[in-house]
Amino acid sequence: MATILLIHGPNLNLLGKRDTARYGASTLSDIETLVETEARKSGHEVKTFQSNHEGALIDFLQTEAGSAAGVIINPGALTHSSYALHDALVDTGLPTVEVHLSDIAAREEWRRNSVTAAACIGQVSGKKEAGYIEALQILLSKLEARS
Repeated sequence: MATILLIHGPNLNLLGKRDTARYGASTLSDIETLVETEARKSGHEVKTFQSNHEGALIDFLQTEAGSAAGVIINPGALTHSSYALHDALVDTGLPTVEVHLSDIAAREEWRRNSVTAAACIGQVSGKKEAGYIEALQILLSKLEARS
């Protein structure tokens, strides 16, 4: 059983309350349960983490990467600005999939560029919570190809 890190960045703790038209009605706990349930079907466990602080996300990656097989991350607004988070993802050496509830390509100009995407094997955007299952499938396909 491999461990998958499921990481959420700033403001994602407010899911279910925050702009539900854009992000959906699912809470962070709902999404975590969804991913955990789906991962379990493939014999994997999920370790979740959310922080509104960039350094805490990086610390979590540095601490947990050694015992994990892959990462699913929604960096929130850090997607567009955090080269430090990009570097931390690269440094893990783990396959990573970036996921966004909203379609970042159809939003404000500044949201259309992801500096963290280059550290990832894929990106899923605009599919609300279903995007997390797609991200998990991409990650599991990569892990299966490695074995």
